[in-house]
Amino acid sequence: MTSPALDIAPRGPLDCDAAVPGSKSISNRALLIAALAQGRSTLTGVLDSDDIRVMARALRAVGARLDVDDDRIVVEGVAGKPQVPAEVIDVGASGTAARMLTALLALVPGATRLDGIERMRERPIDDLTRALSALGVDVTIEGKNGCPPLSCRGGKPFGGAVEIDASRSSQYVSAVLLIAPYAASDVTLHLKGGVLVSRPYVDVTLDTMRAFGGEAAFASDAALRVKAGQGYAARDYAVEPDASTAAYFFAAAAITGGRVRVPNIARASHQADIAFVSLLERMGCAVREVDGGIEVSGPPGGRLRAFDIDMNAMPDAVLAAAVTALFADGPSRITNVANLRIKETDRLAALERELQKLGAEAHTDASSLTIKPGSLRPAAIETYDDHRMAMAFALAGLRVPGVRILDPGCVSKSWPRYFEAFERLR
Repeated sequence: MTSPALDIAPRGPLDCDAAVPGSKSISNRALLIAALAQGRSTLTGVLDSDDIRVMARALRAVGARLDVDDDRIVVEGVAGKPQVPAEVIDVGASGTAARMLTALLALVPGATRLDGIERMRERPIDDLTRALSALGVDVTIEGKNGCPPLSCRGGKPFGGAVEIDASRSSQYVSAVLLIAPYAASDVTLHLKGGVLVSRPYVDVTLDTMRAFGGEAAFASDAALRVKAGQGYAARDYAVEPDASTAAYFFAAAAITGGRVRVPNIARASHQADIAFVSLLERMGCAVREVDGGIEVSGPPGGRLRAFDIDMNAMPDAVLAAAVTALFADGPSRITNVANLRIKETDRLAALERELQKLGAEAHTDASSLTIKPGSLRPAAIETYDDHRMAMAFALAGLRVPGVRILDPGCVSKSWPRYFEAFERLR
């Protein structure tokens, strides 16, 4: 069911603070780890979104107890022994949940099945299931072209060394890492061809595992190792603000030639999209750390410099970068982002179409996007049931009159209150 369209009102240079919710990536990882841990964990700053609710529902189905109070969740873990769920694990539209829960099923002592919406049945997961199978997990893909649904008969010993193809998604690596502390023998993941897309997301996984007592690390640039038989220990854990969401507010400062500060986040964060502020510096923005947060000030009049950048390490920020490029002084190019084609929608194709609607020249190939600014015009933006399309193209409306976002409610996947916060930007 689609939500009513939203018209974006242009505004002058911003001068404000913008608080963002907890990281979706960290929230999902912390929830799963706390659910597997022995004892009671208290997680604070947890994001409230569709994706997190999908994860929470699945963790309850395998026996974890979760008591939710706003952004605080108390989790009673299963000590590495999840129970067989009564029904199919439904991951909806959440790719993160699909991958991480597929790995979790290796610990469930019995037959289980995982499925999602129609788009999920078009998002490949076979690179993960091949690695799990090689470690001794009985998992079978039932869908077409290496996509869900899938089934698993878990609860059997697994472990050892395996080669994993991480050229399409780092989440395949993170998924195996998260369950590896409960393996029967140490787990070593050799990266096929030495390739790992979006490595910062794996660094976030390792940080979160270590916080709960998991012994895991890179053994080399092309391999990771996890000590078996250790499990996780419950603890209190604070989730830091979401760098992916913060990127849109930083971009808003750049586009309007104003100032926006996001509190409680640092450039030292391991979140991949924190690097977006470095791109904004290249475009002419001033970035500084102020009062425990990051402040971005755009150049006067929003006169931004064009760029050519490899964004493989921060794919979720590509959409914010592409829309910001509409206001640059020449053509910009974003490269090495083929994995955007297997997200909630084919994001490269969607960006090309919607940027052209706004009057830019936009062209894609298999793994890159080129944006040449033009005479910008009003447009009704299709969002393709993709939260980041809605978030990103709202930025264009800060400078371009007549931008309308169709089905803005799709942002519920990552932050249902995004547009409330967006409207407060002044």
